Amino acid sequence: MPSTLAPKNSNKLFLGWRMVAVAFFVDFIAVGFFFYSYGVFFKSIADEFGNSRLGISIGITITQAVGAILAPIIGRALDHYPLKNVIICGATAMGIGFVGLGFVKTATQFYLVLGIFIGFGAGSMGQLSTSKLVNNWFFKHRGRALGIAATGISVSGVIMPAITTWLIATSGWRSAFILYGAITLIIVIPIVLKFVVSKPEDVGLLPDGASSPLPASAIRKPASTREFLSNRNFWVLVAILGLLFCIQSATLIHMIPQLTDRGLSPLNASFIASASAGFAVAGKLTFGALVDKWDVRHALWLAIASQIIGQLIMLNLSGYNHFLLGACLFGFGMGGIVPMQSAVIGAVFGRESFGRVLGATRPGIAILQLMGIPFAGWVFDTTGSYKPAFTTFLVLYFVAAAIVYLLKVKPYQQHLNQGISQSRMKK
Repeated sequence: MPSTLAPKNSNKLFLGWRMVAVAFFVDFIAVGFFFYSYGVFFKSIADEFGNSRLGISIGITITQAVGAILAPIIGRALDHYPLKNVIICGATAMGIGFVGLGFVKTATQFYLVLGIFIGFGAGSMGQLSTSKLVNNWFFKHRGRALGIAATGISVSGVIMPAITTWLIATSGWRSAFILYGAITLIIVIPIVLKFVVSKPEDVGLLPDGASSPLPASAIRKPASTREFLSNRNFWVLVAILGLLFCIQSATLIHMIPQLTDRGLSPLNASFIASASAGFAVAGKLTFGALVDKWDVRHALWLAIASQIIGQLIMLNLSGYNHFLLGACLFGFGMGGIVPMQSAVIGAVFGRESFGRVLGATRPGIAILQLMGIPFAGWVFDTTGSYKPAFTTFLVLYFVAAAIVYLLKVKPYQQHLNQGISQSRMKK
């Protein structure tokens, strides 16, 4: 039932952007404290549990696999329960998991904590939930709002590698994990409790702070599982994202180990990782705005081209500055993928089915994504070089670019024009 305490007209749009700010903050914690920091923890954990890069790569693969398996269940919960409840469950699990990582004594315990707590926590707290929140509050500016919210992921990548490097150097990797757990439990949960409102209708508003309903052509009835699984866009998106996330995850996780292998200090290596994440911020803002107006295929091709050029530079040119340039181009292209993923799902399937559909994409995406990190680790353990792995990834980029051609999505302006035309015909 809508609240009788609806905000004044001047606050309508502001309330939507407040949800974007909350999503930014939650993504910063959920991704920055683990994914962007994992590459910094990488060698310290490897030294503790056997010095195998494949073994430590398996750790994050377990986390992602658990998140993918649970994603359809989490997505269904997001469509049926208050979003703050789902996010708080995830934040609690993740906070406990971080603290647990500070006390593990064996590799088996390490894997169990990652799978049971971090996997579920990241899936419930992170991008699945925050994208649903932003998608509920925006339609006309969906891509832009999703892009801004998703910059929390990249800003964490700018800041967290250097902070994590300093924490490990001064206090050890266990203490760093415990601190991250405390922050998640003590700060994130109260903020979510206070500020998250699942959708504008809960407080008597409409998406985008609008005063009139959405165009009729943009309204989607809740899709059944059979309906969205039979939609070509669903499977095309799964294939594209599976390939891109496979490459991107492996690149990010192995970037700092690769750089320190070349003789860079951990601090200098973390700076390049941060620079890559900084350009991902620009990518999210740029591609988030483009996808509201462009054919999404053109935006995806541009993002893939930027990543390919960046990878070629990192792979074939020596020197710190060349690698930095390549990492920045890679980061810019990478940044656009997350907001475009959510914008496509929102545009095709509507917000009532958003959580279920986004969650349902995860297992299929994971089949491809989860191969990247351990594959690169195995290649390094076997050959002593990352080059064969990243040469393979370049081929996969071109496969993904070819599949993009099959994607068909209408941007907001086409929905609006169609609604205007229908209205004129009725008159």
